[in-house]
Amino acid sequence: MRVLVVEDDKKIASFVVKGLKQSGFAADHAADGEEGLFMASSVNYDAAIVDLMLPKLDGLSLIQKIRAKSGRVPVLILSAKASVDDRVKGLQAGGDDYLTKPFAFSELLARVQALIRRATQTAEPTRLVVGDLTMDLLARDVQRAGERIELQPREFALLEYLLRSAGRTVTKTMILEHIFDYSFDPQTNVVDVLVHRLRSKVDKDRAMIQTIRGVGYVLQAA
Repeated sequence: MRVLVVEDDKKIASFVVKGLKQSGFAADHAADGEEGLFMASSVNYDAAIVDLMLPKLDGLSLIQKIRAKSGRVPVLILSAKASVDDRVKGLQAGGDDYLTKPFAFSELLARVQALIRRATQTAEPTRLVVGDLTMDLLARDVQRAGERIELQPREFALLEYLLRSAGRTVTKTMILEHIFDYSFDPQTNVVDVLVHRLRSKVDKDRAMIQTIRGVGYVLQAA
């Protein structure tokens, strides 16, 4: 899952982006409204987190423009303004939820996850299983044949993506879009390196994660 964070406060932005990455999301950051609009127009995001008080283009105007271009992207508004009128204005502009500062990251994460669930109209599973490989999303626990496996955040995110797409081929571009940041060069071999690292931990016999030459990868039961 890929999330756009539009926030001009460097401390808050760093806190949110770091937390999202540690939770398995790919997170891009824009420091002003114009940059946020450019990124929202260039990349297919699963959700956006938008501050209202932004330079160059304010948050309400940004949300309206995002809605005009892509009405499906759920938007969580961040704001220091806590009045009912401010919340109403934000929601009327096209925001899907409203969170006032200061906030706990756990609440922000729960709201983002809820927005994505509603947008995709799917119930969020708490456990993913393919063959003898299991992933508990709540406990962030991965096991194969009952043996617990320790994964780094990006390894966990890639495995989650492959498990959710089990039986379907995912391209390197799709993996870049879901796992890595906006700044990553698609010509690099970061996907190959990450897949190699994941295989070394969960698929040493290379029986589950199959390479489709010239296309990408597919995960299936061994």
